[in-house]
Amino acid sequence: MKFLLVAATVNEVEPVIERFALTKTETGYSGEKFDLLIPGVGMVSTAYTLGSVLARTPYHFALNAGIAGSFTGHFSLGEVFNVSEDCFCELGAEDGESFISIEELGFGKSRIKPIETPFKLNLPLAAGVTVNTVHGNEKTIAALKNRINADVETMEGAAFFYACNRSNLPSAQIRAVSNYVEKRNRDSWKTDLAIANLNSFLIDFISKVL
Repeated sequence: MKFLLVAATVNEVEPVIERFALTKTETGYSGEKFDLLIPGVGMVSTAYTLGSVLARTPYHFALNAGIAGSFTGHFSLGEVFNVSEDCFCELGAEDGESFISIEELGFGKSRIKPIETPFKLNLPLAAGVTVNTVHGNEKTIAALKNRINADVETMEGAAFFYACNRSNLPSAQIRAVSNYVEKRNRDSWKTDLAIANLNSFLIDFISKVL
């Protein structure tokens, strides 16, 4: 049985596509060992597209790969890590200057952990948050740091875990740091380095483990 690789954009995994000579499909790419799903950026497209695919195709496990922003200096630019827990950090309600989580409201859970995969990834662990708007304002960054102890942010991670968990599918999320979460400054980003390191890990993982 194949495994499913999920990336928001082709750009983030283009070296993998070339290395394994994947064939273009309606939803992404297909290969001998795995399929690659490209659902697009954001939680909604990730959850819908992934859920649709998992409803009709069985997989052994799923792996989400991409770049991320880091809230801390614990991870250097370009470093690859394993997001072991994620969070829908915007899910809740505002009460003046305070934020009420979905847990406090009694309507559900914002934090989510994946069903563990059968493979050890041998990467440093990180706690993630998933957002609709990438942070670039010092005030909102400080507020989020005070409210949630997170290492990194993405726009898809928690939705990926949610869809996999609902399908009872083991999953993991692998990310590489492209930038620090701060006032937006594209000149300081290391996107090319992050993508290169991410794909180096993925190619080695697919070649040696699977």
